[in-house]
Amino acid sequence: MKAGRKTTGGRYKRPKKRKLTGRQSQTRIVKIGNKKTKELRTRGGAKKLVLFLDNIANVVTEEKSKKSIIKNVLKTPSNTFLARQNILIKGAIIETELGKAKITNRPSQEGNVQAKLLGMD
Repeated sequence: MKAGRKTTGGRYKRPKKRKLTGRQSQTRIVKIGNKKTKELRTRGGAKKLVLFLDNIANVVTEEKSKKSIIKNVLKTPSNTFLARQNILIKGAIIETELGKAKITNRPSQEGNVQAKLLGMD
C-alpha cells in the first residue's frame, strides 16, 4: 500500500495545527463583592468586559429597571454547590433589596448582572 493510505485506499487526515484561537481560557467565577472587571481582546480585535466581582444587579420590575444591591445567592438550579459559594451565574436566584430575583444574563461574559424580579409572571 502507498504511504499515508488505509488498506481500503482512503487517506489518513493529518492532525490540525495548533492555533492561538484554539486555546482554552480560564473559567471566570463571578462572586459577590465590590465591582471588579477586566477588558479582554476577543477574536477580530473587539473588546469584551468580563466580570469577577459585583454587588449590584440591574433588576427589572413591572414598571422599569432599578439598581439593587445583591445580598445573597439563594439557589442555583444547575449546581447546588455554586449557591453555597455565592457564585453568580445565569439562572441563579439571588436575594436583593427589592426581593428575590433571577439572573437572566451571563455575568462572566457581559460585565454586569441583569435580573428579573420573581413573582412578576
